[in-house]
Amino acid sequence: MFWMYLHIRMHQEMDLQDGAKCKLDGEQPTGWATPASSVRRSQPPALRRGRGAWPHSAMAPRSGPPDGGWGWMIVAGCFLVTICTRAVTRCISIFFVEFQAYFGQDYARTAWIHSIVDCATMLCAPLGSLISNHVSCQVGIMLGGLLASTGLILSSFAASLEHLYLSLGVLTGLGFALCYSPAIAMVGKYFNKRKALAYGIAMSGSGIGTFILAPVVQLLIEQFSWRGALLILGGFVLNLCVCGALMRPIALKEDRKTAPGLLEQEYVPEVQKQDLKRMSICSPLIKAWSHECLCYCSWKEYDFLLMPGFMVLAVSVLFMAYGCSPLFVYLVPYALSVGVSHHQAAFLMSILGVVDIIGNITFGWLTDRRCLKKHRHFCYLFAVGMDGLCCLFLPVLQTFPLLVPFSFTFGYFDGAYVTLIPVVTADVVGTSSLSSALGVVYFLHAIPYLVSPPVAGWLVDTTGSYTASFLLCGFSMIFSSTLLCFARLAKKIKRTRLRSLTNDTHSKHHIWTNGAIAYSVTGELDQKDAELLSVDTSSYSNR
Repeated sequence: MFWMYLHIRMHQEMDLQDGAKCKLDGEQPTGWATPASSVRRSQPPALRRGRGAWPHSAMAPRSGPPDGGWGWMIVAGCFLVTICTRAVTRCISIFFVEFQAYFGQDYARTAWIHSIVDCATMLCAPLGSLISNHVSCQVGIMLGGLLASTGLILSSFAASLEHLYLSLGVLTGLGFALCYSPAIAMVGKYFNKRKALAYGIAMSGSGIGTFILAPVVQLLIEQFSWRGALLILGGFVLNLCVCGALMRPIALKEDRKTAPGLLEQEYVPEVQKQDLKRMSICSPLIKAWSHECLCYCSWKEYDFLLMPGFMVLAVSVLFMAYGCSPLFVYLVPYALSVGVSHHQAAFLMSILGVVDIIGNITFGWLTDRRCLKKHRHFCYLFAVGMDGLCCLFLPVLQTFPLLVPFSFTFGYFDGAYVTLIPVVTADVVGTSSLSSALGVVYFLHAIPYLVSPPVAGWLVDTTGSYTASFLLCGFSMIFSSTLLCFARLAKKIKRTRLRSLTNDTHSKHHIWTNGAIAYSVTGELDQKDAELLSVDTSSYSNR
């Protein structure tokens, strides 16, 4: 299917070039409609014959997301992507003891494998968004599936930890990066009213995948050794190519940042030779102007980076990512260290995964309700804070019956806040910038994911206990939640003061021209507040 897609695009470009060349020479391109049909004449032959054209329902600009239809297939595709990426990444922790025993290395050096996978996945997330925005979401996910599968297959032949760093860490992580953020962003383009529920179902693939794959991977290791298990996982990850085929693009009117009708034609139908001569005279000026426009458009794609709300969210994500990563790496080794069997330790990961599903779906459904929809940020920080508390109590849980409730609680709230990450990001930056913003958000996970497991392993090697590692994780997540909470409260207080100031100016009848009061007062607010206050001022001035 990938090669068929490239074949179709190549023929479209050839037909367009032939048509443009014949038009310049004053000839009628072969197979074109008669000049009487202006609409048919403005279309290239490949589109008139229906070759390679997407259905009108998929490519025609919409006023808003459809909230259903093919969107549920997008959710299914994203569900499979999260299984093949995040669930497989979590199951790498099951290989931790096998790698440590086979290569004879300490905790810190072995933990770098899981760290590099997570780091590469998040560090290259903007690259996945870039390919999705400028080439195709389908191409990006299919390419990522091939890279991830190749990395896992090469890892089955590893002779050293350094080999695993490159194949399982860098190559597999890069493949996951090209798949993960574009698939998640595509769900946000198809849903608005039921966005949290759609994300809850899509992100539950991580929990379902962990629940199923954790015991399966342990069984594969026992039957075929860790090399055979990695080889089988490499074949399983190839399903990402199938997921990419489901990602049909959709055009939204809010995403069209050009003048109306500018992109309705593939090229300008009438070009005269005199016009070309005039254009050649001004070509240096045109090149300079076009370069400035392209640079401006590229910057506008990331203008959300200067939004105060996004800055606070970014800092909060850094501490949250630092706290959550080591637990998935060291839960199984910690359980083994307190006397839990291998099958029971793998079962803890399965419990964590299946409860993760419940957290994904229930929190997604609850935050779509009218009573909680306005408080998604507080639901997110509450879930992060609860996970932090779970980490603080983990060192005193040293038996299997006590670790089971921990897996239930931590898994539920982990699924809750993971579901709300794209929802909260969309509320901050808007749907049109969601793909780029998610790329940056997941990029911010990279450094904590890279650093935190080795640091936790170093603490285990130094102190001989997991207590310091888990306490550091817990305090990091609690700080992340507290920071976001204070930021939201400060913004709410500031918004209340500015609205009261606006009301005072209304009562004193100080009316400035063209909503200048609203502009001056709302310069420090976000876009939604500015629109609200500008409407209030304009309505007052019309009286």
